[in-house]
Amino acid sequence: MPEYKKPDVKDILKKYGAKIEGKVGSEPVTTGGYTSAYASFKQEMAPELSKYEKWCKSLGNIIKLKVSEKDAVKIKKQLDIAHLDVEPWQALGLGVMAFIAVFFFGLLFSAANLLITGNFPFLFFILTIFVAVFLFYYINGYPQRLANKWRLKASSQMVPAILYVVVYMRHTSNLEKAIDFASRNLQYPLSLDFKKIFYNVEIGKFSTIKESLDNYLETWRDYSVEFVESFHLIESSLFEPDEARRIQTLEKSLQVILDGIYDKMLKFSHEVSAPLTNVYMLAVMLPVLGIALIPLASAMVGGMIKASHVFILYNLLIPFIAFFMLDKIMLLRPGGHGESKLLEKNPLYSEYTNKSHYSKAFLICLPLFIIGLLPLLVQMGIIPDFTFGQIGLGFFGEGVNFFDFKEVGGKLVGPFGVGALFLGMFIPLSVALFFSISYRGKTKNLIKERDKTVQLENEFNNSLFQIGNRLGNGVPPELVFGRVAESSRGLVTEDFFKKVNYNIKQGGMDVDKAIFNPRSGALIYYPSELIATSMRILIESSKKGLKIAAIALMSISEYVKNIGKIKQRLNDLLAETVSSMKSNMTFLAPLLSGIVVGLAAMITSILNQLNLAQLEGGAELGGVSNLTNIFDLTQVIPPYYLQIAIGIYLIQIIFILTSTLVTIDSGEDKLQRTNKIASNLSKGIGLFFITALVSTFILFVLSAVVLSGVG
Repeated sequence: MPEYKKPDVKDILKKYGAKIEGKVGSEPVTTGGYTSAYASFKQEMAPELSKYEKWCKSLGNIIKLKVSEKDAVKIKKQLDIAHLDVEPWQALGLGVMAFIAVFFFGLLFSAANLLITGNFPFLFFILTIFVAVFLFYYINGYPQRLANKWRLKASSQMVPAILYVVVYMRHTSNLEKAIDFASRNLQYPLSLDFKKIFYNVEIGKFSTIKESLDNYLETWRDYSVEFVESFHLIESSLFEPDEARRIQTLEKSLQVILDGIYDKMLKFSHEVSAPLTNVYMLAVMLPVLGIALIPLASAMVGGMIKASHVFILYNLLIPFIAFFMLDKIMLLRPGGHGESKLLEKNPLYSEYTNKSHYSKAFLICLPLFIIGLLPLLVQMGIIPDFTFGQIGLGFFGEGVNFFDFKEVGGKLVGPFGVGALFLGMFIPLSVALFFSISYRGKTKNLIKERDKTVQLENEFNNSLFQIGNRLGNGVPPELVFGRVAESSRGLVTEDFFKKVNYNIKQGGMDVDKAIFNPRSGALIYYPSELIATSMRILIESSKKGLKIAAIALMSISEYVKNIGKIKQRLNDLLAETVSSMKSNMTFLAPLLSGIVVGLAAMITSILNQLNLAQLEGGAELGGVSNLTNIFDLTQVIPPYYLQIAIGIYLIQIIFILTSTLVTIDSGEDKLQRTNKIASNLSKGIGLFFITALVSTFILFVLSAVVLSGVG
């Protein structure tokens, strides 16, 4: 009989350590402090952040600034929250380099203009300095913005995270496995945070999952205390000797997170109304009204205000300020539900990413854009002047020039004619149509699928209750979907459960593949994270028994009911604000802008008529002659350029305000935002085009009639 040899402890640790490593999937530690798996995962899931990192490590390295210890700690915390591998001095250096670049661009452009024309553009240089200063502060605050965006996205996954952990720990009181289950089923970015909890243990930063989790929760203490409290309740359930009290503690943790989010949503809805109104007045109403004074102001100051200044002010500075202010307000939104990554698996998603929609829109809008450029091409001498001579308006006397260029110093100045203004309206119209046509083509079919998914979510609470009851009666999951589909006739729920049942019976799939198969699973037709969460928990809990699965689904049913109440309450509280901004964006602002374009055309027409009268009447005009000496028509910014600037400005504002309203309503949702932008652009710019056309014609004719007897 062979002699028994006592196993060596090191051999045992080596043997089973290898098995554990194989299951956990550990990989060598990289120089950055994370495993290569984490670094790879971060690179795949957050490519947009890596762009900022590259800028910081390239331009931010040019100037190494000394950052105060207080600011360095603050910026470093923000960078860590956003998972950025950037040093505080690099982030600050990028802001300084951006300021220097814009400042020197403005200085060089102004110096070149001085050498070529002999005039130094002071106003342009001052506006450039303002842009540089705003860019400096914007980039310096970018780490905080990224940290807040990370928190905003992550907080939208907090309730599902607690739900996953609670449901798992109801049947298996193991924190490590519960967090692992949550990390595998959550969406980015909270899934990345949960994986990092494990990585920190793996690289030896913490000795236990609980220590790593507690350290991670500290990052949320100042932002979401209810999330921290919920996890502390989950941790305390591990020490409850009584099973009933353990379950009660777990359920309490879910209620804490739901109540906390509900209270935050109420606070947000009350606080957001006034700031949104202020931003709208400052960034929309005042600029639109102010543009009516620009023609007179440009004439009074002797040409110091030029069309380029208007474009910089209305198409760069004001939209940037509006975006900056609204973005800061939206970052205060406590979580939200955005579009699901499951949407990418939908068969219709290829339409959303298809570039042919842009090609079709470009071919449709290009002729309109070229028509709008005709006056500019004439002024540049690219095409001959075809002003059609004097176009008579018959009922009030002499004709008018179609383009109406004035020759000053051998150069054409203008165009001041109403014909050029009419043609110029096609430029903002073509730009708006390009985005409207392409965006509508991308989203029209996919948004219908989204609407069906929303309807399914509304019906899903009762369906979950039915599934839970049938599972509690001993019906296996493979059969329960067909029976629930029979009792849900006429509803969207019937279609979903029929697809699952078909995949099980005809496709020979198990429940997991019947729902989550990336090619034929039922979920690809209904891309809802709520439904995906419910089905994952059903599959996981059914492994522990039908009774446990039934209890889990009852919990989810209550969760779905509470989430529905929160959404409904939030919509009710914000209905007035959202409705007001939407009506102002698509009706009031375009209407006022169109009228302002007509007023600018009328002012220019009056000055033109007075100049003509002075030339014909000379000194006999008296006061009119003195008036035309003050207002020189050749110094006036042509209405042609004004309406282009305000039209492009309206397009920018519609983009910004639509994104804001979508974020208020449903969080970060790219599909919804794209679809709404298409709709609002067609309404807003369509109204602007019609109003500008009608008001310009009426006010121009009115001014011509009134001044027809002058001279």
